[in-house]
Order: sequence, then C-alpha cells, then structure tokens
Amino acid sequence: MLLMCAVIFGFMWLNKPSEAQLAEQRRIQDSIAQVEAQAQKLDATQGDVDTLTTTEVAQLREIMAAMPAESQKIENNEVKLALTDGQLTGTIVAGDTTVNIDEATANTSANPKAHNLAVAAVKRALEVYAKNGSFAGALSGTEQIIKLENDSLAIELSTKGGIISRASLKGYKAFNAPQVEVFTPGENMYGFTLSNNSQRFDTRNFFFTPRQINDSTVLMQIDLGNGASWGLQYTLVPGSYMVRMQMVQQGMTQVIPLNINTVDFDWTQKMSRHEEGKMFEERNSAIYYKYSGASGDVEYTKENGDDDKEIKDKLKWISTKNQFFSAVLIADSVMSGAQLTSREIQKETPDYEKYLKQLTIHTTMPYASDKAQPASFYFYLGPNRYKVLSSYDKYSPAEDLKLTRLIPLGWKLFRWINTGVIIPVFNWLGTFLSNYGIIILILTIIIKLVLSPLTYKTYISQAKMRFLKPDIEAINAKYPNQEDAIKRQQKTMELYSQAGASPFGGCLPMLLQMPILIAMFTFFPSCIELRGQSFLWAQDLSAPDKIVSWTGQIPFITNYFGNHISLFCLLMTATNIIYTWLTMQSQQSSQQMPGMKWMMYLMPLMFLVFFNNYASGLSYYYFISLLITIAQTYSSRLLVSEEKVRATIAANRAKPKKKSGFMARLEEAQRQQQEALRQQQKKGGKRR
Repeated sequence: MLLMCAVIFGFMWLNKPSEAQLAEQRRIQDSIAQVEAQAQKLDATQGDVDTLTTTEVAQLREIMAAMPAESQKIENNEVKLALTDGQLTGTIVAGDTTVNIDEATANTSANPKAHNLAVAAVKRALEVYAKNGSFAGALSGTEQIIKLENDSLAIELSTKGGIISRASLKGYKAFNAPQVEVFTPGENMYGFTLSNNSQRFDTRNFFFTPRQINDSTVLMQIDLGNGASWGLQYTLVPGSYMVRMQMVQQGMTQVIPLNINTVDFDWTQKMSRHEEGKMFEERNSAIYYKYSGASGDVEYTKENGDDDKEIKDKLKWISTKNQFFSAVLIADSVMSGAQLTSREIQKETPDYEKYLKQLTIHTTMPYASDKAQPASFYFYLGPNRYKVLSSYDKYSPAEDLKLTRLIPLGWKLFRWINTGVIIPVFNWLGTFLSNYGIIILILTIIIKLVLSPLTYKTYISQAKMRFLKPDIEAINAKYPNQEDAIKRQQKTMELYSQAGASPFGGCLPMLLQMPILIAMFTFFPSCIELRGQSFLWAQDLSAPDKIVSWTGQIPFITNYFGNHISLFCLLMTATNIIYTWLTMQSQQSSQQMPGMKWMMYLMPLMFLVFFNNYASGLSYYYFISLLITIAQTYSSRLLVSEEKVRATIAANRAKPKKKSGFMARLEEAQRQQQEALRQQQKKGGKRR
C-alpha cells in the first residue's frame, strides 16, 4: 500500500501542470467568462429597455445651462447634445445606428439594442461632464493652431490643452528632418491639474479659446461662466529661445476654494532622435533638475537604463535634455518636489529607431485661487550652447540658474578648465575662423605650447633614461641573482643620482597634463558648435566619421565600438602605437614585469574600441596632439646629447658626496634588510 501511494503521488507530482499551463488555463477560463458576460449583456439589450431617468435628464440640462451661452454642448465620439432655448436636442451613435435624444429618453423602443447602447453612451458622457463641473463646457471643441516665431524659435500653440504643441529651432537640422523640433505634436504633452474639495480638473482634457494679444503674445483661456475664467498666456521673448508662460485667472474662488493652495503639473515626453548616432545621443539623454536656492545643485536621472526618482526638496527648474538640445521649465517661485520616470525604448518595439526615451515628470506648485497670476514660468526651448545658456541667468536675479550644467563638461576641476580656458579660446577662434577643423588644429597647437615647459621636462627625463639604458643593463648583468636585488637597486639609484635622472622624472609633468586631456575628452562630445560641421572626409565633427559600416552586432563589442569604423580613430590609434614604441625605446627593459610591453601596446587598441563611437572632432584632436608630441620627442634629442649626459655623470662622480639624512636612513634600511636576508639564508643552510 505504501508503494502504491508513493507511485500515485509521484505520478501526480510529475504530471502536475507547469506555471505556463496554469496561466493558459486561467486565460481560457477568463475568456469563457468574458464571452458569457457579453452574451448576458447582449441578451439584456435585446430584451428590457433601459432609459434615462428624470434626474439624469435634469442633470444634463443643469450641466449645459452652467456653460457659457455660446457653448452649451456635450460632445464626444458618441454623443452630440446641445441645450437650445431650454430644450435638449442632439443625437447619439449606437453601433451602426444613430438615436435621437428624444428616443433615448422614451420608455419604449422599436430597436431595444440600439436604444440601450445610446442610453449607456449618454450616461458615460454625463459621468465625465459631471466630474469636470464648471470646466465641462471645455471638454468639446475643435483644435486650432496659433503660430508665433522670432529669429531663433518657431512655436505652435494648440487649443487642445492650451499647450505648446510644436517648437522648431531655426538653423538646426535633424538627421531625418529639415529642422530640430524640441516639441512635436503627439510626442509632448503637459498640463495642470486643479482641484476643489470633490473634483479634479486636468487641463489636458479641455479645449481653450485663443485670444491674440499682440504679435508675440497669445492667451489660451477657458470661460467658466459667471465671470470666472482660467488660462495660460504665452509670450515669445524676441530674439531668444525663451517662452514666457503665465497662469492667468479671474473669479476662480467660485470654482477652487481658498483652502486649496497647490496645483499639480504633469509633463510626458517621448524624446525624439536628432542625431544619426543614436547610441551616443541616448547615453546623453536624461531628466535634469536644479534644487532651489543660490547653492542648489543640478542633478539628473540615469542616462543608461531605466530610472525612477522621488524628490522631496524644492526645485527651481526641470528639463528634458538630450545630447545637444533641451526643454527647460523654470519656475518663478519653486516646485515642491517631483516624481521623475525615465524609460528606455525597447529594441523590439517599432519606436526604437525614432525615439530615445519615454520621460514622465510630476510636480506640485504653489497656487491661490484669489490671485490674478498665481504662477509664472519660463520655457527654454533651445540648444545646449554654453554662451546662450549662461546669458539666461538674468531671468532669475535672486539665484544662479546654472543652466550651463545641462552641458556635461566633467567634474569640478575639468569643468573649470573647460569653462575658464577651453571654451573662451574656442569661441575666440570662432570669431574669425569658420572652419572648425582648422580651429581644432590651432587650439591643439595653443594647448601644446602652453604645456611645452612640462613637456620639455618629460622629454629631458626620457632622454637621460635612454642614454643610461646600457649602464643599467650592465648593472643588471653584474647582479643577476635575487639575493643581489638590494645591491642592484643601490647601484641603479646611485647611477640615477650621478646623472641627475629618475625613472619617475617624467611622471609628474605627465600627471599635471592629465586634467587638460580629460577636460578635452568631455568638451568635444558636448560641443554643439561642431554639430553639422564638416572637415576633410568627416561630414559631422560631433559624430563618428564612418568609412565602413555594417548592420550586424558584435557581442560585447558593439555597445562600445558601434557597427562602423571611424578613420580619425584609426589614425589616432596608429599614431598612439608609434608614440608608445618611441616611449618604450627610452625606458629600461624590465625583468620583473615582462608583460609590461605587451600591456603598453594593448592600450592603444583599447582606445580604438572605446573612441570609435565618439565624436570625430575628439579623435582628430588626439591624433593631432599625438603627432605634435612625436615631433617634440624627436626634437628633444637635439637638445639633450649623450656626451653631455655622460659628462654630467663624470662630473658628479668627481664631486664629494654629502649624504642627506633621508639617503642615509634609506641606505641603513637597505643594509639592515640585506643583513636580515643573509641571516635567513644562513639558517636555511644549517637546517639542510
């Protein structure tokens, strides 16, 4: 019996349905239940006749009577009703049939199915309009577009939602469009949500009435009746990328009580691509935000992968930022915290090639229903150009907006080098040169000239080490054993001291140059001035200069290397290998680290992988810089002769040596270490 039970239970366990099978069974059962429910609903519509109650009809009349006289209507895709001379008129779409409102309010019908569908549609519309109270009259309408433009920016205002539906930047082309659009209809939506004690009014659902005030100002307004109105007034600032947005209202205490002191703001954006190189543009796209206050920092969501942030502190501005362009909402007062969501577009979706990320912003702002202008903002819709962004601090006299932080220029030291030196020189060269390839060349020469004193010290040290190489090899040959390591080190250090050389003599000058090299690494990929600028074979100095491309993906490599080969990056790599060879010739061979040479030659190949997908202007800069460095290396050999170094060694040997306290302590430590080693070897010999 026990064996039988074990077999039965084992059989049941082995044949139990998997999670996928259970899920499929649940899906089938849910489908059956849904079909049965639909059948029951269909049977109900075929039999009993539903109708609008007297209370519901009265509510319809009340809602429309509260609307402005010229727009006493309830309209959506199914229902088109109006209040004309106190009479309720209109029609309802019920499947393939159109039902008159008088038929829908009757107790009998020749077509019960259509009748009941019409009644259900009216009840749905009644529920929506009842929730929107005084704003219900703005739920229906026809979308209109009003255009404003200046020399830099062209915007389109939509009456649906009262928003900026399109913002086009003049003078900037996208890789797939004649103009860059920071806002595009259907891809960008924002709105305010006002609340009273029982209702919420989302302005994205309403149709506004446009009122053109002048050539640069338009008021989008909703008439709420009884002298109450609410709207958004837009003013395009002449000659700039700034749009002034002001919330304007009157009589709103009838709709929003005074105890309500906040308004919600929601902004969603499907960020479009503007550059041909999607990979790098996506890595530089995120939501940026600045904490309120003169010392408020600028932070951002993760640029790689999905991210969610909940911010509880007050903010001054929030931005949707990609590689070269940004949309920034700047509050006159503050924003009280925010919930930010950033989602990558998945590769398997049809939107992958067109968009970068899906961004969502929710924040809360101060509000008062008794103020004529309870909230005001600026919308910056423009390029991430340092000179332009730095000029907009005047829009907030109380604090530094730090809009230039939208440009990633590296950590504090590197950013200071870029903003204090590189960008001013770059812009100065741009005032009288139009070819940015030539500007990069001249900028490189200037940087090398400034660094030449440090470079000279490095070359002198390398030259001395090269001349001492035979002497060092002779010392290594004389003391080849491991037990002679201390003696070998002493003789080597003595040789360095006599020649006035050091194996680390070139490290400090090289270390002092590193901040500039890193600063340039952050500057070029963020420099919008290079965007669309061609030089030699490179069509765009802000993008890779592809000479060979393919569609396949290389595992673990494509994410960095891309699916192309960049010529400037190849030239930089070849030049780097040559420079590495020259450097290795001036250094002593290392018996302790035989793999060092292999590692030194591997580094340029690693740079090829990582730099291949970067801006061609960056690879071009490093290529030119390395060429100049090689030329300086060869010229340094004319400045330092072997005879002069050996004469210096001979002169130093002839001089009486006065040991410093440090050298005396170092030699004593080495002597003690050598003595300890001898004692250890002696004890080992006795044990044997």
